[in-house]
Amino acid sequence: MKKFAIIITVLVASLSIFAGIFGYGQGGEVNVYTSRHYDTDQQLYDEFTKLTGIKVNVIKAGEDELIERMKNEGEDTNADLFITADVGRLHRAKMLGLLQPIVSETLTKNIPDNLRDRDNYWYALTVRARVLAYAPERVDISKIKTYGDLINPEWKGKILIRSSSNIYNQSLVASFIALYGEDWALNWAKGIVANIAREPQGNDRAQVIAVAAGEGDIAVINTYYMGKMLNSSDEQQVNAAKKVKLYFPEKTHINVSGAGISKYAKNKENAIKLLEFLTSKEAQRLYAEANYEYPANPEVEPSEFLKSFGDFKPQEIDLTLLGEYNSKAVEIMDKAGWK
Repeated sequence: MKKFAIIITVLVASLSIFAGIFGYGQGGEVNVYTSRHYDTDQQLYDEFTKLTGIKVNVIKAGEDELIERMKNEGEDTNADLFITADVGRLHRAKMLGLLQPIVSETLTKNIPDNLRDRDNYWYALTVRARVLAYAPERVDISKIKTYGDLINPEWKGKILIRSSSNIYNQSLVASFIALYGEDWALNWAKGIVANIAREPQGNDRAQVIAVAAGEGDIAVINTYYMGKMLNSSDEQQVNAAKKVKLYFPEKTHINVSGAGISKYAKNKENAIKLLEFLTSKEAQRLYAEANYEYPANPEVEPSEFLKSFGDFKPQEIDLTLLGEYNSKAVEIMDKAGWK
């Protein structure tokens, strides 16, 4: 923990140097509506305020709650920057007319094409991979190469996964629609339903705990949760995480947490400055080191902790498609009987 604290101190110091060089800000404020609830985020907001004079007002709530709030507030909304996890939610905000397109040379430089909306309504802040957490003493992982292998008969009663209402799973299925078509995605969803160890319940951490307890052998989770569990103050979570290993299937599914500027932002320029700041190399390093998320900025290396999980090659798709195929993914999961 002492070493970790030193790393964070160095990263924060580098942020100060970064801001000093580029001379951000003339004061004022920016209002952030966010579903993220991490100390790392607040640390970045505080640093941005210290360096630019722009006060960051943070409103935290659930993703759907924030979208509904912005929808109800309309032109009177206080939201300048909307931050949430998963392309599906960012796309929904876009389609509801809650965001506006932003073209910024800095953002275009910091975030690659596949990690931002093709119409520039949102940009990725961090990347998560959706992978397999398995019990090494019970699973011969050499028998699994792809997500498709999870529906093989030998894994009947072995798979643990969240419900179909979970946006992460919806985006996973949406990615299969984009890559392989609707029929393949439906067959996969039916196979998962046939192979689940128990009725879907709990979050990703609960799936890992269930594997450790022997309720199933293979869980589908986001990498970020493994980092949180291994570094948790909760002994049960630490012990459970130590009992599993991670496996990255071929064409690993990735998703993002990201941000977009509110359509009716009163502090648009400050919101753009904050978004540019959060996608900078210095800020991205803090996300990676302190919050166990992969950087969205390709010029930033993953943390050594993340590298210890292993390498992977992500699906080669435009992430905008995850949002565009969300409703079809939900329809397919319902048809498959995925509760």
